[in-house]
Amino acid sequence: MFRLDSKIAVVVGGAGGIGEACAIALARQGAKVVVASRNLDRLKGTAQKIQSETGSEAVAFQVDVTDEKSVNKLAELVVKKFGPPDILVNAQGITFKRPAADFPVQDWDQLFSVNVRGVMLTCRAFGKLMIEKKRGKIINLSSVRGIRGTDGENVGYGATKGAVDMITRMLAAEWAPYNINVNAIGPSLVMTEWIKRVVKPERLQKFLEKCPLKRLGTPEDVAAVCIFLASQEADFITGQILYVDGGLTAVS
Repeated sequence: MFRLDSKIAVVVGGAGGIGEACAIALARQGAKVVVASRNLDRLKGTAQKIQSETGSEAVAFQVDVTDEKSVNKLAELVVKKFGPPDILVNAQGITFKRPAADFPVQDWDQLFSVNVRGVMLTCRAFGKLMIEKKRGKIINLSSVRGIRGTDGENVGYGATKGAVDMITRMLAAEWAPYNINVNAIGPSLVMTEWIKRVVKPERLQKFLEKCPLKRLGTPEDVAAVCIFLASQEADFITGQILYVDGGLTAVS
């Protein structure tokens, strides 16, 4: 179960903590993997790590998900290298914490440009290829903040993840006739290097007090669900947001 031999997977945001974990996990299941983001040097290191740890083929391509031409170029490079992809993982994303009453418009626009426009552009570019192929799996990275409100100046980030959730549902309905499954993963706090740097200890403690499983998530927790959704074992699942949150959304 859950093998992905000969599948072609594209992980956008593949140099980040969650994206890299998903890319490595896909490769371990036999997929050929393309990792893409703006930071090409870091991507190359990720691709080398994937190849050395898994033996699967991996390549790195640069992309700016906010730029239509750049995203379309990425799709062309993937097809030229491997052929039409079977799996797309949208792991890109940014966040700004700003008081709602003083939220700078430029920050709001940047959040939506990366987190929403970027997801739709990549879904559109690779969805066209999957429509021609008449099969595919698209997995978007959302968040518990797409469905649950919170304090902590998260209005902008939460709004983008709510949009990602609805993009996921709409595409799942529209592309079902082409045998394309579109789902999302909604993590709670995941202990990446970035989280370690920016989240205050008291905020982490507050989360742990609310979380039934009393721990933070790991990138590997998210990657495991990514593998499931990418596999044929999830062929009858589409339009869903699967929460990897230690039970948080069950109780709060």
